Amino acid sequence: MTYTLHRGTAPLLVSMPHIGTEIPPELQANYVPRALAVEDTDWHLARLYEGLPALGASVLQPRTSRYVIDLNRPPDDAPMYPGASNTELCPTRFFTGDALYQAGCEPTAEERLRRREAYWQPYHTALATELARIQAIHGYALLWDAHSIRSQIPWLFEGRLPGLNIGTASGQSADTSIAQAVASVCEKNGQVSHVLNGRFKGGFITRHYGAPAKRVHAVQLEMCQYLYMQETAPFAYDAAQASKIQPLLQTMLAAALQACQELYAR
Repeated sequence: MTYTLHRGTAPLLVSMPHIGTEIPPELQANYVPRALAVEDTDWHLARLYEGLPALGASVLQPRTSRYVIDLNRPPDDAPMYPGASNTELCPTRFFTGDALYQAGCEPTAEERLRRREAYWQPYHTALATELARIQAIHGYALLWDAHSIRSQIPWLFEGRLPGLNIGTASGQSADTSIAQAVASVCEKNGQVSHVLNGRFKGGFITRHYGAPAKRVHAVQLEMCQYLYMQETAPFAYDAAQASKIQPLLQTMLAAALQACQELYAR
C-alpha cells in the first residue's frame, strides 16, 4: 500500500500529501545523491497534528516522497501558479532550483505515466472515496490539506512567508464563512503572522475537491516550518516550539468544523 488511511467519525478529512519520504530502491540511482535526503519533505506533520484523533478526523498520508510524484499536482501536469516557478507532477528540481536527477536520468513520459498510475491514482481514489463516505454520513465534508515549507525559498517566492498561509483557491474551494472562521482564529491569537489566499492559495487537491455547491469544502494550510522544527538539516522536530503552535492548529480546525456545522444548520 502506498498510503495509510485512518477513518474517523467527524466530517473532517486531513490530507498530508507531502509527508512521504520513500524513494523506491530501483529509482534511487537516477537521482543525485543529495536527493535521497528528501530535503523538501513536509517534515513531522503527522506528529504536529497528533491532536486529530480528538477531533474525530480521518487522516490520509502517503509513504512515497514528492520527489517521485507530487500528489498535489494535476494529472496533466498543468502549472498551478502560472508565471511563477512550479514543481511538476514528477519533479525534476529541488526547491532551490537545482537538478534532482543525474544528467539524462529524468523520468520519461512512459515513466511519468507509470508513477501516476502506481502512486498518484491510489491516493486520489482513497481521498475521493473517503470524502464521499464522510458526506454520505454527515451530509457535507471538510477537507483540510496540510502542508509545511521553509519560510524562505527564493526559487519559489520572494521574501519571507507569513507563518500561516490559508488557501481556499481565492474563495472557490470553501464557503467564505469557513475561511473567515479560520482566519479569525489566527487574528485573535496575534502571535503568528498569517494570510488568506496569498502566495499559496491551494494546490490541485484544494482546487479539485473543494466544491461548496456540492457541500464539500477544502482548505489548504501551508505553514512555515520554523514554527515547529529546524528549517535546515537535520530538520529536527522542536517539541518546545511545536507545543506553542499545536493548540492554535487545533482551534483552527475546530473553528472550520464549527463553521461547516453552522452552514448546514441554517
